[in-house]
Amino acid sequence: MAKHSSKFVALVQQALQQVREVSAQSVQQRLQRGEAFHLIDVREESEWQAGHIPQAVHLSRGILERDIEARIPDTAAEIVLYCGGGYRSALAAESLQKMGYTNVWSMAGGFRGWCEAGLPVTK
Repeated sequence: MAKHSSKFVALVQQALQQVREVSAQSVQQRLQRGEAFHLIDVREESEWQAGHIPQAVHLSRGILERDIEARIPDTAAEIVLYCGGGYRSALAAESLQKMGYTNVWSMAGGFRGWCEAGLPVTK
């Protein structure tokens, strides 16, 4: 895993004070129960192509804010975001909250945590 700069980590820690997190296991249980929510992978295209969570939709961090309103116009809709390790998704969740989305979650541990828990991956 790449070492993150101290300023980036501080930015993420600040975002985590503003956003809610959900565990990979909780997301998997909700998917298995067929619960309705939007699961968005905010990683880069190459990361998505290498593998992603089944039923996820790809909206990379670079275009999320630009395209979210067209994809999910309901600002009260439940959205779970994930990235590689839970950092970019925390920043993305904070951004969506600033845009007026009220039910946004960041998946703690990201895709790495999902894989470490042995949960299913789609390519």
